[in-house]
Amino acid sequence: MLLERSLRGKFLLCCSRTLESFWHLQKASYVDVTMKWKKDPSFDTIDIISKSRDLRSVISLKNIIIKESDEGLHISAVSKRGRELDVSGRVVSFLRRYPAIFEEFTGPKYNLPWFRLTQEAIDIDKKEHEIYLRRRPEIVGRLRRLILMSREKILPLRIIQGMLWYLGLPEDFLKNPEVISDGCFRIIEIEDEEQWLCAEADSEQVLSVLQKNAIKQGSSGPVAFPLFPSKGLRLKKKIESWLDDFQRLPYISPYEDFSSLDPNSDVSEKRVAGVLHELLSIFVDNSAERRKLLCLRKHLGLPQKFHKVFERHPHVFYLLLKSKTCFVVLKEAYSGLSASAIERHPMLEVRKKYVELMNKSEAILRSRRSRKPLVEIEDESYC
Repeated sequence: MLLERSLRGKFLLCCSRTLESFWHLQKASYVDVTMKWKKDPSFDTIDIISKSRDLRSVISLKNIIIKESDEGLHISAVSKRGRELDVSGRVVSFLRRYPAIFEEFTGPKYNLPWFRLTQEAIDIDKKEHEIYLRRRPEIVGRLRRLILMSREKILPLRIIQGMLWYLGLPEDFLKNPEVISDGCFRIIEIEDEEQWLCAEADSEQVLSVLQKNAIKQGSSGPVAFPLFPSKGLRLKKKIESWLDDFQRLPYISPYEDFSSLDPNSDVSEKRVAGVLHELLSIFVDNSAERRKLLCLRKHLGLPQKFHKVFERHPHVFYLLLKSKTCFVVLKEAYSGLSASAIERHPMLEVRKKYVELMNKSEAILRSRRSRKPLVEIEDESYC
């Protein structure tokens, strides 16, 4: 009888420890983390991010001018496409804001303003195409990683179309199915006749940036997030304790199956933060408009209010508020330097060159208003 009680006690103790371990993984010891948003000038002044909305419109208009005609473009061809191009106000006014990119002239016909690209813009466009052709597999590989992060390893083409800008792919990338299905992807049709893009299976394991960081640092413990506190941002002891516990939680890679994970658990929150970290790491400037990520929510297995992760982890993400728009920035990409495993996007330097022309345009307009000559500074060459 005593032996039976002893064995039963040991069995119950063993079960208790097992359940305690399972409980740790599946139950949420939620701490209500409410952190005040802290403005950080070091991120607010990054032109490639703060000017990204106008940059996208500039490049779209540049592409239209190149495809339209060698003679240039009369304004009536794009005047009614402002919403499509995400241009606030009149398209002609937008074009005139950037004289270093778009040159206005008197056209061969029609009594309307005509525009063509400046020689500087043409040179950057040529460089852009050269880099894309030379490093296409690397850039397309980022799309493959995005698809592999999805629940079923498949995404609708309409969702992918909205992500092409962030991935550094051309606007017309999806218009040539033969080029897409070159061994990396396969286009399929679901019951509703919508076309989806499927990533072809590969035996090689895909590692996330956080996993690569851990390997690089020789860490054998749980995979943790690199933290980059903004100046003046102090956490309460309760939140610091929660953050320490959060870092020690098991890490679920964005490329792993998460179907058995309790969506309300602490580990699930760490997975969501990891997915958003990985997502931003494959984008050109490691940032995105927060609202543009909503279309990925169901496909990446994110909760309804996944945007709260950005607010609960200000050491990992920064929210940049610009022109009534909220951008989310991955801090590691700008503060991690050589310690980070984030790979620089091939198209980043090209886009920075366009931003330089946008800044030059502002200087030209100031010079015209003040009637003072423009002092030009030679730009460093880039590869």
